[in-house]
Amino acid sequence: MHRYRSHTCAELRQTDVGRTVRLSGWVHRVRDHGGLLFIDLRDHYGITQIVADPDSPSFGVAETVRGEWVIRVDGDVKARTEETINPNLPTGEVEVFAREIEVLSQASELPLPVFGEPDYPEDIRLKYRFLDLRRETLHRNIVARTRIISEMRKRMEEVGFTEFSTPILTASSPEGARDFLVPSRLHEGKFYALPQAPQIYKQLIMVSGFDRYFQIAPCFRDEDPRADRLPGEFYQLDLEMSFIEQEDVLQTMEPVMRGIFEAFADDKPVTQKLPRIPYDEAMRKYGTDKPDLRNPSVIEEVSEHFRDSGFKVFANILASDPKAQVWAIPAKTGGSRAFCDRMNSWAQGEGQPGLGYIFWRKEGDALEGAGPIAKNIGSERTEAIRTQLALEDGDACFFVAGDPKKFAAFAGAARTRAGEELDLVDRNRFELCWVVDFPFYEWNEDEKRVDFGHNPFTMPQGGLEALENEDPLTIKAYQYDLVCNGFEIASGGIRNHLPDVMVKAFAIVGFDRETLEERFGGLYRAFQYGAPPHGGMAAGIDRIVMLLVGAKNLREVTMFPMNQQAQDLLMGAPSDATPQQLRELHLRLAPRKP
Repeated sequence: MHRYRSHTCAELRQTDVGRTVRLSGWVHRVRDHGGLLFIDLRDHYGITQIVADPDSPSFGVAETVRGEWVIRVDGDVKARTEETINPNLPTGEVEVFAREIEVLSQASELPLPVFGEPDYPEDIRLKYRFLDLRRETLHRNIVARTRIISEMRKRMEEVGFTEFSTPILTASSPEGARDFLVPSRLHEGKFYALPQAPQIYKQLIMVSGFDRYFQIAPCFRDEDPRADRLPGEFYQLDLEMSFIEQEDVLQTMEPVMRGIFEAFADDKPVTQKLPRIPYDEAMRKYGTDKPDLRNPSVIEEVSEHFRDSGFKVFANILASDPKAQVWAIPAKTGGSRAFCDRMNSWAQGEGQPGLGYIFWRKEGDALEGAGPIAKNIGSERTEAIRTQLALEDGDACFFVAGDPKKFAAFAGAARTRAGEELDLVDRNRFELCWVVDFPFYEWNEDEKRVDFGHNPFTMPQGGLEALENEDPLTIKAYQYDLVCNGFEIASGGIRNHLPDVMVKAFAIVGFDRETLEERFGGLYRAFQYGAPPHGGMAAGIDRIVMLLVGAKNLREVTMFPMNQQAQDLLMGAPSDATPQQLRELHLRLAPRKP
């Protein structure tokens, strides 16, 4: 018999009754039932119940073991009595009566519990991550992550993609976040950068004559963490295709991404035909380019109902600014003053002056609107709003006014807040959609100039003619995002592969040809020697796993994450460099001035 085990702790079944087996694992918990000791023995695969009775030679050792000790058990498989069967365990119909127990390793007093799923301080959990990873939910999430990545690889290969690896040490590039810089020992004063994404390399792979590339790519960005983005590194399913248009990418990747969700959705419905929503429409209907389509509420413009009305706040805004609009955020079942007041208080907490509302209720046989706005605009306009939004008794509606570019994000947040509070969101499904036709440029208010809206290497719709003849802020890009349940899970575009278009596109944001060649010389040179039309996308693996396992935070699907301050508490990173290391890298630390 093997030194440590003949079976895992998840294998034994009724068919094994009568066999002598050997198991090894961690002591999950110990229970004393009137002289009989029950030990739940856990390994990577599952749990088996061990029984030690006072007549067994193993009983003396069994009395000493504690939680998280590592032990080896030899014993006989027996069937449990009907009343003691545990239907929640795959091994719940059997137990092992111990003949011999060997302690392989003892555990000190635990700094955090492993049994159960307690809410424990995050810094303790990250410092002792090796213990945290033993917890059932977290352990299961990490295993699910590996299976999801394996499924991605399989499906990409099935549609003709080949996996290639791109460099980790590279040059700095503007991907929208700070680079992690690595000082060069051999080239004094110069630095490598860790890649924010394999963007340029994957385009060069297409120029090199390969056709369909993908990789599970590590990416590095020195940016502030949040719930759906970790500091430091993250992973993405990166891909690129040659001789394609936007529709080719969407039609190729839609069944791949849908299939991945279906494989791990645990029978939850997954969108079958993904809608294509133009960016402007998404902002107009949902107040965001990452709409959660599980929320049935759709924002509508109701400006005409307020123009020249008795509600002077909105009427004056509409009269003084031709760009101004009034948007209505319907809230089915939200028709109570208490709920509307809570939403108003929430808006004030978001830095807004408030959130106007109307709610409808029956007064005798009549359906009437209530609240200050209804009183000011009158019953006829109030009824017109209700009719437009198809609202009923017990429903409410909230209003925002001004320049939509300035309030759209707040309107979207209010839609989300109302949907969550009123439980309008169907949490037992995965709603996916494509958001397309993103703006190619945007106005940088801080620097008072035009800037790239998204990826600077995307092809503008209309090509060179549009860049030369149209207002830059009206030009759309062949840029698309894949959204699921309010999260952007993938982003991509058709690339600009023509040198003249590239030069003009960068000139509009203030990059002359010399700067372009200096910053992106490798790609610019490659385009001089025959570049195929190409495009692709990158899907965020961490976010996809988070959605599929139902986690609330990316740290719940990442094996060794950093904390909110971008510190690895387990390994002690970042750490001080020794004087010798600094000398070899030609660096000297400059103390920060107080």
